[in-house]
Amino acid sequence: MHRSSRPTISQHYQRVLDELLDRPRAWLVTGAAGFIGSSIVEQLLELRQTVIGLDNFSTGSQANLDDVLSRHTIEAPLFKLIRGDIRDLDTCREACSGVDVVLHHAALGSVPRSIQDPATTNEVNVSGFLNMLIATHEAGASRFVYASSSSVYGDTSVTPQVEERTGKLLSPYAVSKATNEQYANVFQRIFGLEVIGLRYFNVFGRRQDPEGDYAAVIPRWIASLLRGEPCRIFGDGETSRDFCYIANAVQANLLAATADAHATNDVYNIACGDSTTLNELYRMIRLGLAGFTRGIAADPSYEPFRPGDIRESRASIDKARQRLGYEPSHHVSNGLSETLAWYVSGNVVLEHHQPGLNAVVGAKFLEAVG
Repeated sequence: MHRSSRPTISQHYQRVLDELLDRPRAWLVTGAAGFIGSSIVEQLLELRQTVIGLDNFSTGSQANLDDVLSRHTIEAPLFKLIRGDIRDLDTCREACSGVDVVLHHAALGSVPRSIQDPATTNEVNVSGFLNMLIATHEAGASRFVYASSSSVYGDTSVTPQVEERTGKLLSPYAVSKATNEQYANVFQRIFGLEVIGLRYFNVFGRRQDPEGDYAAVIPRWIASLLRGEPCRIFGDGETSRDFCYIANAVQANLLAATADAHATNDVYNIACGDSTTLNELYRMIRLGLAGFTRGIAADPSYEPFRPGDIRESRASIDKARQRLGYEPSHHVSNGLSETLAWYVSGNVVLEHHQPGLNAVVGAKFLEAVG
């Protein structure tokens, strides 16, 4: 059963937010123009933190940062963007200079992309990651928080997935993220750099790119339905995922950045602890968009399973709860409600845009899936 209660944040997380407002820090967010990175930048700027963003715009978008900056009156010194590539060590050193915390999200995502081009995935995700560790250590930053992935669980049969038990890796992307975790562990043990890895499970939300061969399933399906096109489901639709709304990922980053030192040199699942099949997800999105699209009644198109895909993915979040104070504010229903509202309100171009649809579609969605 998927919860549809209104999102709320925990008292612990609220205390963290209040403390950051009282005692601002200097932050570096790599991949700042990406979906997750721009959401982190937005939260930090709301908290009046000083933020450096680093991005080469290979997958990120200037529109994401423009959207963030348009929502707030930001004093110029609070945000600086560096256009550069983490594969260049000098660029990493420049970006890390003077920062207190590094939140590392620059990477090439997508299992299929890594299978088609493993060399570039390794260059960015492994060599670039190592550059960032070196630069962070040399700059004397207090904490390095990085994006890992549920892909490191590979073919494990253990459900829910727990951090200490992984299986055989199924893709070059998974190898790159597992290598990141090993490098981070070594840098804390040898150099004393405090590190925390966040194993994301299918993060989704506003500003996630619906276009391209490697687009994630939720924005891709939303865009297809808004255009009246059939949605593609790989396999029989009973593949399941633990879909995690972007607000939960942002929360995890701030908690990891401020957690006690005893929580460092470790990795944590960041998810909701729920499981949703692709068939269920399709139904939820279709119901949420009912009345606003032309092709809402169209059946999805089922295609063969993709190599490297995991059949079942559901996280145990007990460790993150106990050691970071993590508590998801959004589950799949209310996360989808906010996501659909953002897309329908005109952030994805509609043929017949109507003002105010964001509130309407959110209410209709919660009613439909409640």
